[in-house]
Amino acid sequence: MIKNTINKFLHDSLPNLRIAVIGDLMVDRYVFGDVSRISPEAPVPVNRVKQMKEVLGGAANVAANLANLDVHVYVGGVAGQDTHGNLLQDLLDSNGIDKSGVVISRDRSTITKMRILGDRQQMMRLDFETVRDVEQQEEEELISWLDSLCQKGLDGIVISDYGKGVCTDSILEKIFNLANCYKIPTIVDPKGSQWEKYNGSTYITPNVKELSERVGYSITNDDDKVVTAAKEVLATNNIQYIIATRSEKGISIIARDGRIWHNPATQQDVFDVSGAGDTVVATMICSIAANLSMRTALHVANGAAGIVVSKVGTYPIHRQELIDLWMSLQEGKYVEKSVYSWEEMKSIVQQWQDRGDIVVFTNGCFDILHRGHITYLQEAAQLGDRLIIGLNSNDSVRRLKGETRPLVDEEDRACLLSALGCVDGVVLFNEDTPSQLLEIIRPNILVKGGDYKVDDVVGREFVDYVQILSFKDGYSTTNVVKKIANLVKEYKL
Repeated sequence: MIKNTINKFLHDSLPNLRIAVIGDLMVDRYVFGDVSRISPEAPVPVNRVKQMKEVLGGAANVAANLANLDVHVYVGGVAGQDTHGNLLQDLLDSNGIDKSGVVISRDRSTITKMRILGDRQQMMRLDFETVRDVEQQEEEELISWLDSLCQKGLDGIVISDYGKGVCTDSILEKIFNLANCYKIPTIVDPKGSQWEKYNGSTYITPNVKELSERVGYSITNDDDKVVTAAKEVLATNNIQYIIATRSEKGISIIARDGRIWHNPATQQDVFDVSGAGDTVVATMICSIAANLSMRTALHVANGAAGIVVSKVGTYPIHRQELIDLWMSLQEGKYVEKSVYSWEEMKSIVQQWQDRGDIVVFTNGCFDILHRGHITYLQEAAQLGDRLIIGLNSNDSVRRLKGETRPLVDEEDRACLLSALGCVDGVVLFNEDTPSQLLEIIRPNILVKGGDYKVDDVVGREFVDYVQILSFKDGYSTTNVVKKIANLVKEYKL
């Protein structure tokens, strides 16, 4: 039953949903660089900037998650009449998000978080923001916009509160009145310890820290402690459900009528938790709007969160990723991703880059996949949002390694690589080097393993940045082959 329900939800329900998001809209800007020396002007590191990336943040990231789930999404909030405000609107447009609810303010700046990263480690964050409650006129414009959407038909409303002035007591009261009048479920991502303003909401999604702040004492991340704290909140607030996000413990839902659901987190390598809460909010409101059971909704939300935390930076989930994940779970095996042609890969890379994704490329023979390969690919994947592998064809490997290679056929090597969670695409090339392939697909970062010097890396002129990674000692296909040969020679195999 759950199999058919989730399949129908992912394939049929999501594209037909209409969801509104209201809250503090932001731009997340990432500045990537290398740090190798201290400034002679002051005792501070010098960051040699290599790349910049801008993505939607705050309430806008929730909207981006919904848009990438192929939902019809409408966003409401306030932006400044400034450069960052123009960038915010451009990003909303490029993500296919209806921005008719964005109110432009002449006397406040657009909230922007600039993160400075050196060697993939965050060194500093610069915040550009005006923190004050919205003006009466701005409030009236937002409520009028939402009322119009409700009359046309909405399936859910998300309130994303970052405490920057949009989610005032007055606005929230009017939102909940509209939602209750039109029988539209609401879900709140809360801020601070004063939750009285959220009275009237259907769902609220605190993490354990936020739940602790609300009850006024520290709670451990244990089932009974979380449930006790949630029940305490429900007893004193007019909220129907608490959806507690609990990091490695997964998600728990506690209902006002006493029902409880727990669902453990999916097992994923965690690289970055940025925006994972937004992903849970987005997938939960969709599941609720599509009338999924709480148990089924938890499966969907946990699966989505597991994908997002395996990425670097703010990352909106995509519907196809959920479809692939669910296929793998229901069949009890991995999802075999497609091996793309050069032209297909070029088109896909362009789509990713248009969304602001950083595309990483590496290449190799990967003949007899071993732990050294896996470690290398996981490290490469952390450098960006998408990892592509250029795979040497059988003929290419034969020219490079000799007539006895490859030991594993190109189709099987591609199948194994595409099954890895850190890999987003595999493309074969028949040449000795991937230079021609790189010229066509144009990724952002080229990764090589070993003792290369950047100036010696073939194809470097077709990317923004080259990164050299070291191989894990003691692992190589040659060593595996030698071990097998010795065992055969000694009649032990």
